[in-house]
Amino acid sequence: MLVTKGHGTHEVDFEMFQCRPGTLVWARPGQLVRPGGQPGLDATLVCWTPSPWPARGGAANEGDGVPDLPDGGPTHRQLAGEDEDAVINEVSQLVVDCERELSPELLRQQLATLLLRIRLLGPQPTEGHVPDPDGALPADGPRGPWPVEGHEDDTFARFHADLEAGYARSRRVEEYADRLGCCVRTLTRASLAATGRSAKQVIDDRVTLQAKRLLAGTDLPVAEIGRRLGFPEPTNFGRFFQREAGHSPGAFRAWAATSPTSHPADPINAGAAEAAEVPPQGGEPTAARAGVPAPRPPLDPVTGFVQA
Repeated sequence: MLVTKGHGTHEVDFEMFQCRPGTLVWARPGQLVRPGGQPGLDATLVCWTPSPWPARGGAANEGDGVPDLPDGGPTHRQLAGEDEDAVINEVSQLVVDCERELSPELLRQQLATLLLRIRLLGPQPTEGHVPDPDGALPADGPRGPWPVEGHEDDTFARFHADLEAGYARSRRVEEYADRLGCCVRTLTRASLAATGRSAKQVIDDRVTLQAKRLLAGTDLPVAEIGRRLGFPEPTNFGRFFQREAGHSPGAFRAWAATSPTSHPADPINAGAAEAAEVPPQGGEPTAARAGVPAPRPPLDPVTGFVQA
């Protein structure tokens, strides 16, 4: 999402970000998003499904597809100067060509160029974040990667991928270390270098975040959410969530549904959003102007598209 006019906020995975002209905000599959609902806040939304397309005269090759932004990258970026001009030009041209229903291959090439330009901006993990009253940053929010080097960088990347696939089955650092072929000390050192948190804390943060998503974005019973996250006994899940989040599951669900700072009363009047949707291989491009819709209570899960 590229903000083009107005001032306000946008929430991604329970973090609120300040938005003004030149603000970039992006959500990834599985995250929860909620617009701030401020009148006059206009934005362009670019929605796409990462997928390869075939090289000319042949089958799809690795590297031919539209690249996605890295999972560990920042959620918010405030553009300025030449960077802002370049991204605005790329997005504006993409919207125009979507409206003209030009070649899907051209649109995917334009999107690939836009995403590469954004990746080259580098991380800006904290600017624009609305701080908690005590000044602390959330422990489980989407933040930009901390600089790491060499072997520890690779170790954490493999750990992160394994954690995404297995956090609902195991919270034991030893099991992840065994699968990665390293010792617990090495995994902890890599986690500290990449995030400032131990491997055990990274695991618990991921489980807590998924619990928050399910509590806020679904009507599943608390016991079922616990079972999905590897807690056969609801009391064990409740103790874990209370320890990690500082609230009981029921209290967090109630807060997420009623919090005035993150659940606007009338987001449908938040302003116009210009949307450009880049199709997967073989699809047709679409573009439209529409008001930012009210989220389905209490939140909308992002399952492939940033929902506009």
